[in-house]
Amino acid sequence: MSDSPFAVALEVDDPAADAHDALSPRRLAARIAAAERFGFTAVTIHDSALPAGDRAARLDAVQRAAFAAPLTAAIGLVPVAQVAFGEPFHIATQLASLDWASNGRAGWIAAASGTAREAAAYGREPLAGEALRRERDDVIEVARRLWDSWEDDAVIQDAATGRYLDADRLHYVDFEGETFSVKGPLITPRPPQGQLVVVAPAGAAGVDVALVHAADLAGITEAAARARAQGAALVWAEVDVVLDARGVPASRRAERVGSASDRLRHVGDAPGLAALIAQLAGVVDGVRLHLADLDVDLEETGRAVLPALRERIGFRSPRPADTLRDALGLERPLSRYAPTAVKESA
Repeated sequence: MSDSPFAVALEVDDPAADAHDALSPRRLAARIAAAERFGFTAVTIHDSALPAGDRAARLDAVQRAAFAAPLTAAIGLVPVAQVAFGEPFHIATQLASLDWASNGRAGWIAAASGTAREAAAYGREPLAGEALRRERDDVIEVARRLWDSWEDDAVIQDAATGRYLDADRLHYVDFEGETFSVKGPLITPRPPQGQLVVVAPAGAAGVDVALVHAADLAGITEAAARARAQGAALVWAEVDVVLDARGVPASRRAERVGSASDRLRHVGDAPGLAALIAQLAGVVDGVRLHLADLDVDLEETGRAVLPALRERIGFRSPRPADTLRDALGLERPLSRYAPTAVKESA
């Protein structure tokens, strides 16, 4: 456990939603606005290149986060962007643009899924195992280099000379990976956060936040220790949640929604969830909650759980002036190409 503020993130893709609700921008905006009003640290937004379950379509997660950016002021926006088949340069550009649109509240879940169905959508061969892991590490690395490729003061807007930027403060990244190469620089200025908050399952290289999951607290504790040993600055535990709500016991609601994941699961009342998260706060730096039904469990969690966490562990909500890095207690890094950084690495 670090000294960083404890984070409570919320996955806003609703497993109980039908296809119409899943594609509704109004529903997305309303849920994220509610999460911000209750004081969640961040929302995460799932993505898939192909339809999932009985849903007729899926909107790109980064675009959905960008839609929510001007409608919110404090909450972090952390979409999934798949690394296996997308163009790394475009991924880095889109995420940098999201950070600008949100005034520094953007993160990125670097997901790696290389199934045959997804590969077919891109005309590529499937990726799995070590090859997929290396691809994710390469995409994270090149994105970080591209975000640094503009120094912070590269935009000079010198009216006297007619120069918008100082070309000497833009840098080629010259990255050579196993399956792609990128020269750079990026086509957008350095993001407000310098580096977006990169989130990925434990074991990925170059991440700020490692996601861990296990069926019990002991497993979470072991997974968190491994993630920190692998270099993660922060660790979040994944938790499935079914609450007593609207007069219906959580056990009965859980029978309807089922359980297909191997994540830690809370089925019970709001005080019990607050107690579980307080326990987790001793071994991890945050939780990402997967609610059984957002229309029901979001209100109950925001109304009864977050206030209890403020009292029990000092949880605090992000402020409108905060970047996501601020809210998580992460420093804003200097560009690796800035003169000071180059001198320190020499």
